[in-house]
Amino acid sequence: MTAASTTSAPALAAPPTGGTLETLARRAESLVIPLGALLVGLGLFSLFLLALGKSPAQFIELMWRGGFGSWFSIQNTLLRAAPLLLAALCVVLPARLGLVVIGGEGAIVLGGVAAAAAGHWVAGLPPVAVIVAMALAAMAIGGLWIGAIGALRHYRAVNETISSLLMAYIAIALMNHLVEGPLRDPASLNKPSTIPLTAAGRLGAVPGTDVHWGIVVGVVACLACWLLIEKTRWGFAARVAGGNVRAAQIQGLAVGPLIIGFCALAGALAGLAGMIEVAAVHGNANASLAAGYGYTGILVAFLARQSPLGVIPVSLLLGGIAAAGGLVQRRMGLPDATILVLQGMLFILVLLSDTLYGRFKIFNPDRWGRAP
Repeated sequence: MTAASTTSAPALAAPPTGGTLETLARRAESLVIPLGALLVGLGLFSLFLLALGKSPAQFIELMWRGGFGSWFSIQNTLLRAAPLLLAALCVVLPARLGLVVIGGEGAIVLGGVAAAAAGHWVAGLPPVAVIVAMALAAMAIGGLWIGAIGALRHYRAVNETISSLLMAYIAIALMNHLVEGPLRDPASLNKPSTIPLTAAGRLGAVPGTDVHWGIVVGVVACLACWLLIEKTRWGFAARVAGGNVRAAQIQGLAVGPLIIGFCALAGALAGLAGMIEVAAVHGNANASLAAGYGYTGILVAFLARQSPLGVIPVSLLLGGIAAAGGLVQRRMGLPDATILVLQGMLFILVLLSDTLYGRFKIFNPDRWGRAP
């Protein structure tokens, strides 16, 4: 056989490359391990119910019926999921830089107060202008609040987990002060609140549903954050800095602006969640803004493995759990705190499941006996 015939012979189909196998294995691992943690959590919670003399099967059936069993239940789930989408992104974006920011609750409540104040001040403008002004005010306050945490981390090496948690408590106290003091509506006697928004400042429902536009905003924000992280140079720089800050600095990346910028964007999204709660749900700012969405968003982000796209299904799952809480309470005689017990178990098990990554041979192509 001549050299020419050898080079012209058709090549056999090449097997999947190592990079492809590693990518598929990593994606499978990031899906299987959180799902396993969820199943283990449900198993442990079933034991908890049995200890109370309740039926786990009835609990699961009621959870499905209350969260996804009818169009009414699905709409209720979407309403509960809307703020979780944005609250989770407040954790996901800084996590790409290796930061654990858990103070989204503070940005949510302050964003709600800022939106209520802005909506009152520009009440005479057209509805679109009022909504835009409220959104910008909420995002500005939220961005400054969480951006300050990034600045403390970069310039003073203050632990972002501790500072964000402490600043969340400060934000809630500040919200209570403003709602009960300078911004209080004199007509709000039993429950202090700001002056109610006019019709121009209310966020309506998606046509054909009873679900407000916040769910659309949240999904679009998740898609935009995925594009930012995966398809832009800023996202690439953030991933590099999150993997090794020292290496990123050696390569000349501006780590400081990345940290502050991503934290500010995360806070802006959390502030937007507060604005949506005010404009679509409450109609004013009051103590109900501190509903714990920021803390539930932490669980959503960890279950989603810090993926903006993963945030969408996980938010729907936890939104369904929250939506079914009332039905479970009525039918099984369980307190509202039962759902919090379930969420706590899931959160602990998700954290524990992080120690399992890289330990299973099936998810490690290098250990399959593949030739180098």
